[in-house]
Amino acid sequence: MSVEIKVPTLGESVTTATIAKWLKQPGEAVKEDEPVVELETDKVSVEVAAPQAGVLGPQAVKEGDEVEVGALLATVEPGKAGAAPAAPKAVAAEKKVEAPATPAPAAQPATGAVDSAAALPAARKIMAENGLSAGQVGQGTGLGGRITKGDVLGFLSQPQGAAPAAAPKAARKDDPREERVKMTRLRRTIARRLKEAQNTAAMLTTFNEIDMSGAMALRAEFQDSFVKKHGVKLGYMSIFSRAVIAALKEFPAINAEIDGEDVIYRDFINLGIAVGGPNGLVVPVIRDADKMGFAQIEKTISGFGKAAREGTLKLDELSGGTFSITNGGIYGSLLSTPILNSPQSGILGMHSIQERPVAVNGQVVIRPMMYVALSYDHRIVDGKEAVSFLVRLKQNVEDPRRLLIDV
Repeated sequence: MSVEIKVPTLGESVTTATIAKWLKQPGEAVKEDEPVVELETDKVSVEVAAPQAGVLGPQAVKEGDEVEVGALLATVEPGKAGAAPAAPKAVAAEKKVEAPATPAPAAQPATGAVDSAAALPAARKIMAENGLSAGQVGQGTGLGGRITKGDVLGFLSQPQGAAPAAAPKAARKDDPREERVKMTRLRRTIARRLKEAQNTAAMLTTFNEIDMSGAMALRAEFQDSFVKKHGVKLGYMSIFSRAVIAALKEFPAINAEIDGEDVIYRDFINLGIAVGGPNGLVVPVIRDADKMGFAQIEKTISGFGKAAREGTLKLDELSGGTFSITNGGIYGSLLSTPILNSPQSGILGMHSIQERPVAVNGQVVIRPMMYVALSYDHRIVDGKEAVSFLVRLKQNVEDPRRLLIDV
């Protein structure tokens, strides 16, 4: 008996996904719980497995298509590998929809009419709810020119009575030495959210520098015993995390967020730690980090890094952060201005440690120094608070003993 493979629940507020890659083709044998297709959401990639062993049947959708939660992906048929079963009529009918839409005529269809051949499922739903037609929205950015959910939301965000869009520019002529690659859904989402943060927040960045001698001495003195007891290395990230937590408790506005005309203050700290994954930068969240010690933070960060490299981060691990830390120093960055992870009000940027001549007690000495940057939303955080936050962070990292006696 055949079993359907459907789009699973994708997590909080995630209703659609893109077919990133079919891992199995029709007619191929599949084992129970073996991944057959990879979906890409706004936050992370998800593999969908076969619910039973058998042969993969016809694919209801193809790579690049946008699908909603619960949509049919394919079926698993009983039997052994061989020729793919004939596609059922329902699937064949759906395939006809996948052809690029014919350009809409000058006369617009009646209000509320939706050209199903021109729009993806999520887009059709929003168009129907708002009485829009495909002709009104215009040319889509999806595969074959189809209208996506983002196209409809973009159209709806335009001011009423706005001037008609200018005629589209002629298609860019690629050089034979160039390669055109479609942006992944994750990369498109990263680009959109970063731009939204720039457009929404009154973003400002302030800087300071930290003498890392104290932190380095702490690691050198306790590294062996720390690894022996906890099974993980004592890194700079846990030292900075604990220093950030102490500073956020002193300056709670940097751990708050704006919601309309209200400010939401929190008595907990969820730290987002930026890590590099195969499809781009992701920010998994250490929940209730203020209740964790050095060892637990190091173990959590190590687990996130491994999961990011293997593409196994869960959706609920990527949401709910109240403040973020990003370390461009691991790539060699000396100084940068990090962009806020909206709706958070602050993000700390760490950088490379470099030996530099500095003045100490009237003497020029060589010290391992790191520049740090705090980007913050000036609508909620005053400059005095931001500068004071970095000063307290500097004090905590330069003398980590302060973290142990809470001063």
